[in-house]
Amino acid sequence: MKKQILIIAVLIFAITLSACGGQAPQSATEPAAPTEAVSQPTDIPAATETAVPATEAATSTDVQPPAGVSFVNNIKPIFDARCIKCHGVEQTKEGLDMQTYENIFAGSRNGPVIEAGNAADSLLVQLIVDGEMPNRGAPVTPEELQLIIDWVNQGALNN
Repeated sequence: MKKQILIIAVLIFAITLSACGGQAPQSATEPAAPTEAVSQPTDIPAATETAVPATEAATSTDVQPPAGVSFVNNIKPIFDARCIKCHGVEQTKEGLDMQTYENIFAGSRNGPVIEAGNAADSLLVQLIVDGEMPNRGAPVTPEELQLIIDWVNQGALNN
């Protein structure tokens, strides 16, 4: 649980720095041993064109975000496990029905919840990062959050 809180705090810090135009200090990373799995979350890009520079010590063990996150195979199962009870099956809180791709993009009473291609400005991502959603039940894991961020940044396709 502490690791999840730390990862969420780091993501919020990165978002804040990106929004302010600041840059996080860079430090060299050591290559992982061949038997270790390396998992590095990608940053949520800011709405501006300022990008966070890549670390100078990139190695062949760096993990890149998935080339194409699938709504059907990767995202829908997360939404079904974490969101659909309150946003579709038993009720539709805030008017958001997450049972289908089309319903998700219809948005809620507050307007659109996903801005395709821009996770930083997507209400759904912001609420998950801030820990406000899911309101009940198990929280979204850092890996699931990263899949959602990658999917939105890749255009939030219905694939």
